[in-house]
Amino acid sequence: MVYLVKRFLQMEAASGIILFVSALAALLCANSSWSEIYHSFLSIPIRVQVSSLDVHKPLLLWINDGLMAIFFLLVGMEIKREMLDGALSTVRQASLPLIAAVGGMVVPAILFVVVIGDHSQFMSGWAIPMATDIAFALGVLALLSGRLPFSLKIFLLALAIIDDLGAVLVIALFYTAKLHTLPLLIAAGLSLLLFILNRCRVMRLTPYLLVGTLLWFAVLKSGIHATIAGVVLGLAIPHIRNMTTTPLLQLEHQLHPWSSYFILPLFAFANAGLPLSGLSWQDLGSGLPLAITLGLFLGKPFGVLLACWLAIKSRLAVLPDGVSWFHLGGLSVLCGIGFTMSMFIGGLAFGTSSDAFAASRLGILSGSFFAAVFGYFLLSRSSHVHHSQESEHVSS
Repeated sequence: MVYLVKRFLQMEAASGIILFVSALAALLCANSSWSEIYHSFLSIPIRVQVSSLDVHKPLLLWINDGLMAIFFLLVGMEIKREMLDGALSTVRQASLPLIAAVGGMVVPAILFVVVIGDHSQFMSGWAIPMATDIAFALGVLALLSGRLPFSLKIFLLALAIIDDLGAVLVIALFYTAKLHTLPLLIAAGLSLLLFILNRCRVMRLTPYLLVGTLLWFAVLKSGIHATIAGVVLGLAIPHIRNMTTTPLLQLEHQLHPWSSYFILPLFAFANAGLPLSGLSWQDLGSGLPLAITLGLFLGKPFGVLLACWLAIKSRLAVLPDGVSWFHLGGLSVLCGIGFTMSMFIGGLAFGTSSDAFAASRLGILSGSFFAAVFGYFLLSRSSHVHHSQESEHVSS
C-alpha cells in the first residue's frame, strides 16, 4: 500500500488529481448533510498573539492569507530560478511565453468587462478569468505524457510562471484596500533587509525565513494582501546560476510537496464548496458566471493564440522546437483552467462570504471544467496528428 502511494505521488498528474478530488469533496460536503460541519470547520477561530501583535482570523482566512503565502513564496522562487537559468533566462526563450501570457491576461479581462456590461457591482471581478492554474494544467498535460513534445511542457511552465507574476502585480495594484502607513513602512524596511542579506551573500535560510515571517505580519497589517510577502521573500532567497545546490533550490525542494499535496488541495477544499441548491443552467448563462466562463474558456485561449500569432508573424518570437499550431491551440485552451488563482482573486474581489463570490465560483468551476475537457481533447488529437506526420516522414 505504501509503495502504491509513493508511485502515485511520483506521477506528474498526481497534484492535479488531488486538487480535483479536493474540489469535488468540497462540493459534496457543501451539498450534503455535512454542509453545517463543513462551514463550521472553515469558521474555526484561530488567534496568534505576540505582545501587542495580534492576528485573529477564522480558519478560512488563515488558509487564504497564511498558507497561500507559502504557495506565493514558491511562485517567487520559481520566477527567480527561471529568469536566472531556466525557461526565461534568454530573450529567445522568454519572448513567446511572455507575449502569450500578456495576451492571455488582457483578452479575457476585456471579454469579462464586455459581457458584464451594465452590472457595475461585479466589475471588480475583471481579473478572475486572467489566471491559469498550473497544477491542474500540468496534470491534464501529464495524462498525455510521451505523446507530446517536451518543449510544449516547458512553454506551459514559462507561460504559467509569467501568468502568476501578472496575477501578483494585479493583486498588489488593484486588490489592495486601505493602506496603513506604519506597517507599510515596516514592511518596506524588512523587504530592504531581505535584499541586503542577499547582496551580502548570506547563504543560510534561517535569517531569510525569520525576516520573511515578520514581513508577512507587517504586510498583513498594512492593507496589502499578505501573500505578496511570500513573493518578496522568494525573490530574495539566494540562487546562483548553474549551481546544483543553492538555498533557493533547497527550500523549493522542501516546500514543493507541501504546496502540491497539502496547501493547494486544502485551499481548493476551503473555497470550492459551492452550495448548488437553487442554482440552474439559467444562472450559468447570465451575469457574473457567464462572464467568467466565457473569459476562461474563450477569452484565455483566444488571447494566448492571438498573441502567439502576432509575435511569430512579426518575428519577435518563434514556435518552440517540435510544437505545431495544433499543439499550441490545445495548450491555449488548457490555459483556461483558472481554478486556484481565479478562486483566490474572486475572494479578494468580492469577499469569501458574499453571494457574488458564490456566483463567481460557479463561473470558475464551469469555465475550468470546459477548458480541461476540450483542452485534453484537442491535445490528444494533436498528438495523433504529430505521430502520423512523424510516421509519414520516416516512411518517406
